[in-house]
Amino acid sequence: MVSQSPLLLLLLALIDELPLAPSAVRRGRPCQYSERLFLKALVVMVVRHLPTVHALVAVLDQPEMAAVRAALSEHRHLPTRRTFERRLKRLPSRLPEQIAFVGEQLMTLLAPWTEGGRAAAIDSTVLPACGGVWHKKHREAGMVPHTSIDTEAHWTKSGWHGWVYGWKLHLVVTVGDVWLPLAATLTPANRADNEEASTLLEALQQEGVFILGDTTYNDPALRAHCAQHHRTLVATQRGKYPHTDDGVEVRRLFHQLRSHAIENFNGQFKAIFDCSRSVPTKGLLATQRYVLGAVLVYQLAVLHRFRSGGSLRANLKPLLQSA
Repeated sequence: MVSQSPLLLLLLALIDELPLAPSAVRRGRPCQYSERLFLKALVVMVVRHLPTVHALVAVLDQPEMAAVRAALSEHRHLPTRRTFERRLKRLPSRLPEQIAFVGEQLMTLLAPWTEGGRAAAIDSTVLPACGGVWHKKHREAGMVPHTSIDTEAHWTKSGWHGWVYGWKLHLVVTVGDVWLPLAATLTPANRADNEEASTLLEALQQEGVFILGDTTYNDPALRAHCAQHHRTLVATQRGKYPHTDDGVEVRRLFHQLRSHAIENFNGQFKAIFDCSRSVPTKGLLATQRYVLGAVLVYQLAVLHRFRSGGSLRANLKPLLQSA
């Protein structure tokens, strides 16, 4: 039996208060339910660890969830299971834009760069896929040895974890006293970091910012993209150590700032949402919805802490567990 939580209702109320990214005008009959309602449904799925729409509907059917059902209703009607499935399937394509839009609102409200430089760290973190792994020889032969294998995931080699079959969460996070995700996308793990970086930075609202990355982002095309948007890319140089050029000490300082922000955020994010071992979803759309939804929930948790006067970094996991 699952009971409703006052904190969960507060997080849903924040969705009602936040201005959301404008959506494109669609042809045909207007939607009966707003996108805001399904963002609230996604918050419930992430906070309660419900990887499927079937699990969401089963939880909402419980008598103890009456207030949550009311929060997910419009015109005194709750969407049907089929409507939840159809609209939540469309949500992943909108989540990167929503995350960037909410990140911009948080930047205005929290002003994390008031006492420091305007810098953001860019990086990706690997999330193992649910189920078994699809070995290269089986993939090339078109053979799926086990039904648990997520065939939409892919392989990558991590310097820390070695070969991993799964996904990549690509992030831009503020460097400062609070780690705010400003942009996020999720791709199969074989997507190159520098290739996805331009998509991340297109969503980023801030200009005049130092973008701090590791060697994978030391790309002339990406550097030109940053210059075009009035940003400065600072990436770790390739080559033998120790570097002896004139900018090495400045880059070393920037690298320390980047590592402190993005590595700590990645570790905290995986701990909060239990993504260290494997994601609970199968398929690209479902995984994008769940993981990017978790980034949105993280933003909401920071906003809630700001309004309540608590720490913006510490004890976010027990806070969300209480919801």
